[in-house]
Amino acid sequence: MAGRYIDVSAKDGGSFKAYLATPEKGSGPGILLLQEIFGVNQYIRSVADSYAEEGYVVLAPDLFWRIAPGIELAFDETGYKKAFECYGKFDGDAALRDIADTVAALKTLPQCKGKIGALGFCLGGLLAFRAAARGSIDCAVSYYGVGIDKFLGEAPQIKCPMVLHFAELDKYAPPAAVEAIRKAFAGREDIEIYNYPGADHAFARVGGDHFDKPASMMAHSRSIALFRGVIGPTGSSTR
Repeated sequence: MAGRYIDVSAKDGGSFKAYLATPEKGSGPGILLLQEIFGVNQYIRSVADSYAEEGYVVLAPDLFWRIAPGIELAFDETGYKKAFECYGKFDGDAALRDIADTVAALKTLPQCKGKIGALGFCLGGLLAFRAAARGSIDCAVSYYGVGIDKFLGEAPQIKCPMVLHFAELDKYAPPAAVEAIRKAFAGREDIEIYNYPGADHAFARVGGDHFDKPASMMAHSRSIALFRGVIGPTGSSTR
């Protein structure tokens, strides 16, 4: 399944690219896909294509466009060095504005029918959490979101269901951070928090050093269950 790039206008000026993947039948609920610190690279595009096969219209914005437009980094020493350089210059609040503009663009696409969920990995996992706090999406899935514990003041603003995936051995989201997140959402049955024993950061990245197939499959089943339950598609058609 081949996707394509579209242009998204930024309300504060300029425009940026976003990778669009659509289901074979042409329409479906929307998913906002939020990148790792490596840009909208082949891996992120493959995730978009995979969810399109599941029946979703997926849009993955280039959240580094203000720093290095169109950057795509490999998971090697050079890629990691450049990724952390970009991350050091990253403006999270500006990214949230770009996310809001991407959601608005997704809603205008004729292929997008019904509700919209967010899916993010690493940096994108944090941004999915923060986007949920702003009320522009209907549900959110965060994979090993880094730094969520530093934004728990935004937790009361989150009204939509969420699934948060964490890895037991993840030094970027250590046990103390995960426990603080659990406490912040104590009593919220619509917020599901899972920890995967023996797994490390980026355990869902196929081909990565820490890829853990059992953990990845379990996490995906939980993510799809949330999306199906909240935004569909259900039955033979979508709204």
